[in-house]
Amino acid sequence: MKDFAEPLARLIDALKRLPGIGQKSAQRIAFHLERAPREDAERLAAAILDAKDKIRLCSLCNNLTEQDPCEYCTDPRRDPEVICVVETPYNVLAIEKTREYHGLYHVLHGALSPLQGIGPDQLKLKNLVERLKGGKVKELIVATNPNVEGEATAIYLSTLLKPLGLKVTRIGMGVPVGSELEFADEVTMLKALEGRREI
Repeated sequence: MKDFAEPLARLIDALKRLPGIGQKSAQRIAFHLERAPREDAERLAAAILDAKDKIRLCSLCNNLTEQDPCEYCTDPRRDPEVICVVETPYNVLAIEKTREYHGLYHVLHGALSPLQGIGPDQLKLKNLVERLKGGKVKELIVATNPNVEGEATAIYLSTLLKPLGLKVTRIGMGVPVGSELEFADEVTMLKALEGRREI
């Protein structure tokens, strides 16, 4: 005998594929959706499809955006001489929460991880190198996560980009090693930005 009706089992299985959602959380969400009015489920499904249809990568920085180029790349108040390189789009939000960084961004969409088969070709590096060839950028802040993969990525970027005559800095370690930028509070993130060092 099956534990759940087939449609509910498929919903639970689909929810389990989301990051941070295990079996128990998937079951709770599925049962909540089942009890909720149909309109709530339709609104959720429409929001998911709308995001899938309208959100794309910025052609300059690779951040998620509805317009291309994104609002950061087109903001004239931002300093075009400084680019902060991050692993994921939600790392941009962690840095923006400090309200102290006013440069541009570049999102790699990952970090070097040979064990997972992620090398330089799997990262969004090509358009970063193109952006730097113009000579406008003076400093590149590497704000990858303070873990093994993030450190490897930072060292690789430094080796790759220093010959271009750039100042390449690494965020200070106000963010605990082994954690992720999305979980850092504003003060910790601010201290990490202020304590960046050249690599």
